[in-house]
Amino acid sequence: MSQESYSIRIAALIIIFSVSFNGFAYSQLSVISWNLKDLGISKSDAEIRMIARTLNPYDVVAVQEVVAGPDGPKAVARLADALNRKGVKWEYEISAVTSGSSAHKAERYAFFWQSAKVSRIGKGWLEDHFGLEIEREPFYGRFRVGGTTVTLVNFHAITRSKQPETEVKYFKFLPARYPVDNLIFCGDFNLPQSHSVFNPLRSMGFRSALVKQKTTLRQRCIGDGCLASEFDNFYYDSAKLSLKVAGVIHFYRLLPDITKARMVSDHIPIFAVYQL
Repeated sequence: MSQESYSIRIAALIIIFSVSFNGFAYSQLSVISWNLKDLGISKSDAEIRMIARTLNPYDVVAVQEVVAGPDGPKAVARLADALNRKGVKWEYEISAVTSGSSAHKAERYAFFWQSAKVSRIGKGWLEDHFGLEIEREPFYGRFRVGGTTVTLVNFHAITRSKQPETEVKYFKFLPARYPVDNLIFCGDFNLPQSHSVFNPLRSMGFRSALVKQKTTLRQRCIGDGCLASEFDNFYYDSAKLSLKVAGVIHFYRLLPDITKARMVSDHIPIFAVYQL
């Protein structure tokens, strides 16, 4: 199956969920999150086009690991241009550079959204209260669909060897810091959803969109097994949102080998569709 055909199938799934609830096409929000490894260091035009085809069916896109230097924003602009060539109007926003203890660890985040479906509320911001405790503090963005506003919290944790739970533990304080916001935490947590650090959020009613779903690529596939770890996810308030469908996109299956796939990213994209 071609990448184009695969994207069409995903888009059809989203459309089905759009029209199947009382006929209101904008009663839901579809979100895709992707750690696009070193976006701004190396992505060919063909890879940018493939990424755009993958992202195009969704309402809002959250991207992690945008390079902090000037090449990062340039790559985001290239991706936005590729998305806009799909016949739908896209807008985007890039975060400021995260605090980071070194230039190597500092990064940016990005949001993309279809302006015909989604309204942007204000500008995004990096979490300043825990800037010293969190290496790459999360990037917030408020989006309105119909009469509902959700706040995406875009995050890329430190690596597993650096104990990302020492950062994620501060997330339990964020709902109280933003009591009127309908928070959806998304991105690369470098931790599985089963980790005990998420228990405080669970006790508040937050649920993971994905369960026991690996989202990172191995260096080499073992038979048909090309995925390694359960790192990427969405965490949403189940009292405010109803999850209709969530999953991953196995983009690597459309490329010649895992090495080619890892040039695009060492993570696969994850998606979720919420009833608002």
